[in-house]
Amino acid sequence: MRAIVVREFGGTPEPADMPVPEAGPGQIQIHLEAAGVNPVDQRIIDGFLDGQLPHDFPMIPGVDGAGTVSAVGAGVDDFDIGDRVVGKFLSPPLGHGTFAEYLVAADGDTLVKLPDEVTAVRAAALPTAGITALDLLHAAEVQRGQRVLIVGASGGVGSYLVQLAAMAGAHVIATARPDDTDRMIRLGAMEVVNYGRMTVTDSPTHAEASPLPVADSVRITDPGGIEAVFDLVSPPPVFADNASLVKPGGHAYSTIGSADEADLKARGIIGGNLESRGGTAELSELLRLVATGDLVVPIRNLPPLADAPAMIGASGARGKTVLVI
Repeated sequence: MRAIVVREFGGTPEPADMPVPEAGPGQIQIHLEAAGVNPVDQRIIDGFLDGQLPHDFPMIPGVDGAGTVSAVGAGVDDFDIGDRVVGKFLSPPLGHGTFAEYLVAADGDTLVKLPDEVTAVRAAALPTAGITALDLLHAAEVQRGQRVLIVGASGGVGSYLVQLAAMAGAHVIATARPDDTDRMIRLGAMEVVNYGRMTVTDSPTHAEASPLPVADSVRITDPGGIEAVFDLVSPPPVFADNASLVKPGGHAYSTIGSADEADLKARGIIGGNLESRGGTAELSELLRLVATGDLVVPIRNLPPLADAPAMIGASGARGKTVLVI
């Protein structure tokens, strides 16, 4: 089968012909149609889970994928050949991922049947980013009328989180590049901080130039503080500055390990470094929202599998990249 592989930690992804994996007892073989690209793919290639989980080489990266069940092993009762499915695949040993024509799902993987209304391409963009966004929303217990700041709103997690927080009734403040402002507003943001330029939706033709950091820009429009910060991109000093906007009793979360949890606690702020734990229930909820048209899947790029080496680890993502297999 066609696949993308790396031959050692830190290696360069390259196309390769690999054996088709067979479904053993309790396993499901999936003929993949699409695979979502996430920042974690590059981190796994670089070896951030080395020593924590076993890996097989040549390693096929890729965590998110969607396709059709093509074979089932003995003892499988929940899925049949022909079922359309989507999943998040991180069961050890790592190295048998979604950047390939076929994959075998194991017991520890998150796997859900697709509603008729959701294509494989849209589904493949959901698991990692969508579940992380939903986990953040639940962790902060976002409620109607709360003011929440999403730093790094343009990427996959951020694009989902803007929508989910807006659906919960929050006043969403999103950070984005100036040319992504309109998209943030369409997704549900009420204010957009353009990394030095600020656009408020009740005055869409007026944006004031400012050298101010994000936190200082938000203080201008929200001097009383806000209820939550979700920072998806900032290093520790910037995260701490953004978290200073949060009222005591509010929430502040980093998804890249930038939070000083002891400092947050000392300031009466709930939160820290969130590691997504969501699974089947969360993915099923996201699929329901996509099927009903309430959640937009923010796909930006649809390259073929062969272009994966150029997509993995690419910076400045806006929305999701999905490989078409």
